[in-house]
Amino acid sequence: MSGESASASTHGALVRSARQQARRSFWLRQLTQWHWISAAISLIGMILFAATGITLNHASQIKTSPQVTKLHGELPMELRALLETQADAGGALPALLLDWLGKEWSLRGVTGNPEWSSDELYVSMPRPGGDAWLSVDLASGEIEYERTDRGWISYFNDLHKGRNSGLVWSWFLDVFAVACLIFSISGLFLLQLHARRRVGTWPFVGLGLLLPLLLALLFIH
Repeated sequence: MSGESASASTHGALVRSARQQARRSFWLRQLTQWHWISAAISLIGMILFAATGITLNHASQIKTSPQVTKLHGELPMELRALLETQADAGGALPALLLDWLGKEWSLRGVTGNPEWSSDELYVSMPRPGGDAWLSVDLASGEIEYERTDRGWISYFNDLHKGRNSGLVWSWFLDVFAVACLIFSISGLFLLQLHARRRVGTWPFVGLGLLLPLLLALLFIH
C-alpha cells in the first residue's frame, strides 16, 4: 500500500508540475506576443521621442536661425467690402479671401481662429516648428502676412510636446503612450518569468527605479 501511495503522490506531483509548466508556457507565449507587437508599433516613435528628448534637454545649446517670410499688400474693393460686412457676424475666413491668398501669394490651406473686430481681422496660425499670422486692416484694406520657420529640430521638438500639432496628432500620442505601457508592463512580466535563471534581473530593475529617485531627491530642488 505504501508503494501505491508513493506512486500516486509522485503521479500527482508530476501532474501539478505539468500543469504549472503548461500555464507558464501559455503566459510566456502571450506576453511575448504582446511585447513584440507593442514594440513594433511604438519602435519608430520611441526612437524619435528619445532623440528629441536629447534635443529638448540641450535646446539652449542648439543654435538655430529662424527664417521669416513677410508679405504685404492691399485687398481689392470687393473683398474689403465683404470683410467689413462680415466683421459684425464673425465666423470663418470667407472663401473669396482664401482664393485671393492662394492666387496672389500662393498661400494654401490657411487655417486658424479668426479674431474679428470693428477695424481689424487677425488670424493666428501657430504650428510645430514655427508660427504665422495674418492681419487685415478693414478700413484701408491693407493686408500683412508673416511666417516664421525655426527648422526641423524645433519641428520635431514641438511634435514631442504635442505643441500646436492638432487633434489627430494628440490621438496618435495617446495610442503611442498605450503601446509603450503595454511594451513596458509585458516586459516586466517577462522579466519575472525569467528572473530565476537571471540573478541580475531584479537588482537592475531596482537600479532603474532607485537612480532617478535619488537624482530627483538630491539634485532637484
